[in-house]
Amino acid sequence: MELKRADVVLTRGSSFLSALIRFFTRSIGEKRTKVNHAGIVVEGGPVEAAVVVEVLSRVKRHKLWDRYGPPGKYSIAVYREKNLSRGEVETIVGAAESYVGRKYGYLKIVAHLLDWLLLGAYFFRQIARMDKYPICSWLVAHSFSKGGKHFGVQPGAANPDDIWDFIQEHPDIYEEIHPLRPLEVTGDK
Repeated sequence: MELKRADVVLTRGSSFLSALIRFFTRSIGEKRTKVNHAGIVVEGGPVEAAVVVEVLSRVKRHKLWDRYGPPGKYSIAVYREKNLSRGEVETIVGAAESYVGRKYGYLKIVAHLLDWLLLGAYFFRQIARMDKYPICSWLVAHSFSKGGKHFGVQPGAANPDDIWDFIQEHPDIYEEIHPLRPLEVTGDK
């Protein structure tokens, strides 16, 4: 499997924290949330060599395979916007890379939780702008917004489920590169 720069990576973990994130990003009446984390491919190539930027305890740049390859504890999906220009790709990747090394935005998680208590209102996340301290979905949504793209919500309001839902609802815009399942040694190369 070949990945390209600006591909969107969405993951589903099996930890208690991953389950909590999925629970608290689900809206009332919505189907179960499928993913709890997001990142961006910043160097393309074979899946074993592709590099992603994602927010962990800090914003990190690393090989996708090193974290998500076998024996995988994660299911991973990769999607590609079909019509990105070279300039849009450069802008999106540059925006993501500009955050490498920054600390995780723990207070943004609190703002997400407070907005969840307000039935998803975009209130606390809007006033808690703390753009120096990103979370995973903010990094992806913000980077894409710099390239003039969006996931159907304000970048500061985006959570992994919003990104997933938008991509699933727009197969005319996004193509599936890898379905939501663990990476495998054979058949995925």
